[in-house]
Amino acid sequence: MFEFLSIKSDSNGLKLDPRTKLLLLLTVAVFVVGGAGGGIITYALPLLSVIPLLLLLLARRFKIAIIYLIIYVTSFSAQIFLLPMLSGILSFIALAVCGILTRFLPSIMMGMFVVSTTTVSEFIAAMERMHITDKIVIPMAVMFRFFPTVGEEAAAINDAMSMRGIRFGGGNLLAMLEYRLIPLMICSVKIGEELSAAALTRGLGAPVKRTNICKIGFHIQDFIVSGLCASVFLWYILYIFVL
Repeated sequence: MFEFLSIKSDSNGLKLDPRTKLLLLLTVAVFVVGGAGGGIITYALPLLSVIPLLLLLLARRFKIAIIYLIIYVTSFSAQIFLLPMLSGILSFIALAVCGILTRFLPSIMMGMFVVSTTTVSEFIAAMERMHITDKIVIPMAVMFRFFPTVGEEAAAINDAMSMRGIRFGGGNLLAMLEYRLIPLMICSVKIGEELSAAALTRGLGAPVKRTNICKIGFHIQDFIVSGLCASVFLWYILYIFVL
């Protein structure tokens, strides 16, 4: 579960450059979440929403892909067939739930694919190739390692508290909050300090250019995917200024 930006490279699935993944994430976010293009983009929403599913399947994240498929298909079908049959407060609630799921879920899954198939070294190398300042690269590198580490700590705290009989619904609500949240808050502060120190120790803040053994670059699949993303943006520009 907590494989985000790990130190181990993932050779499964379609090998894409980190910059191509970021472009895919931007495309899905702009057109699915942002709804750019107005009514015309409605016809392309299902196609753009399929992209995260295909990438997750190629990366062998079958469980996450199946869950995403079930939730999205259910929400999209309800939006088409169920909403016209509802009225009043039920229609409003169903519209809100289906709209949120169909809009935000593809971008969330796309982001999950990006961070779960990209190592820290690949991410930093891609940012350096894009000439992004260290003021952005260092906080993002620390942040992406922070959340998985906190998740691991939360799971360990949860197991420890479960062994002591402090569970949800066990009548110990105050004890549950005290014994789980306080250790997690302390661990979060400590983890942030340690990750920041580790990043500086590895030379992320050095004034000289860092070397990187990670090999990234564009291949045929990157050009194809980038071309598809560019065609979507070109379609939007033509729709706005020409059509």
